Amino acid sequence: MTMTFDFSGKNVFVVGGTSGINYGIAQGFARWGAKLMVASRKQDKVDEAVAGLKELGAQTGGTAFDVRDYAAVEAGFEETAKFFGGPIDILVSGAAGNVPGRLMDLSPNAVKAMVEIDLMGTFHVMRACYAHLAKPGASVINISAPQAFNAMSHQSPVCAAKAGVDMVTKSLALEWGPEGIRVNSISPGPIDGTEGMARLAPTPQIREAVTKSVPTKRMGTTDDIAKAAGFLSSDAADYVSGVVLPVDGGWGVSGASVVMTHAAGFMDKLKGG
Repeated sequence: MTMTFDFSGKNVFVVGGTSGINYGIAQGFARWGAKLMVASRKQDKVDEAVAGLKELGAQTGGTAFDVRDYAAVEAGFEETAKFFGGPIDILVSGAAGNVPGRLMDLSPNAVKAMVEIDLMGTFHVMRACYAHLAKPGASVINISAPQAFNAMSHQSPVCAAKAGVDMVTKSLALEWGPEGIRVNSISPGPIDGTEGMARLAPTPQIREAVTKSVPTKRMGTTDDIAKAAGFLSSDAADYVSGVVLPVDGGWGVSGASVVMTHAAGFMDKLKGG
C-alpha cells in the first residue's frame, strides 16, 4: 500500500536530513509537496541532498552546522527562517552518533561525543527551533532508537542518550502543548541500507540474526519511517503528542536486546576481544 499526504504549502526542516533515515524522511516530504530545508555537519553532504530532493520536485535549501555547537545551530535556524519566509510547520530532529563498543573499550571522548550529538544536540535543536515554530500547529519529531527502552550490550552511551531524548520529547509536549505545538518521537527498528544498521550488523550472519528476530521477519525501510513522520505531522494525528512511536515491526518487544547482545559478542570475537 502506498501512503500519500498533502503537505503543499508547509515548511519542513529536517536536521540530519542528508543521509539514512533522515534523508528518507526528507524524500517523503518532498514527494508530498512540502518546501524543505535540510541540515547536517558537512556542506558537501548538504549540497548532495539538496540536489537529490530538487530532483523530486521540491523547493529545497540546505545549511551546514554541528548540533553540538549551539551558536551554529541558532545561525542555521536564522538561515532557515529566511529561506522559508515564514514559520516552520514541521521539524524533524535526527542528528545522531553511535560507535558500538564495551564501555571499557571506549575512550571518554568517544562517550562524550555520542552523548553530545544525541542528547545535547537534541536540546540545542529544540531550544533554537522554538522561536521559529508555527504557533499553533507545529509538529516536532525527534528521532529516537530502541536503545532508549531496551538495554543493549556495547551501547551504553547511546542507551542513556536516547532515553534522554525521549524524556525531552515528553517534557516539551507538556511545555509547548498549550501553544499548539505537538512533540513526538519515532523509534526506528532495524532499517536496511543505513549506516547505523551497517555498524550494528556488519556481517551476513548478524544481519540474518537481526532479520529473524523481527516479528515481521524483515528489516524496515527509510520509507517506513517517512510514512510514520508523515502521519504524525498530518491532521490525522492532531491529537497525538508526547508519544514515542516504535516503527520496528515489533522488534522492541521481541528480544532486540538479546539478539544485539549476541551480535556484540560475535563482533568481539572477530576483533579478538
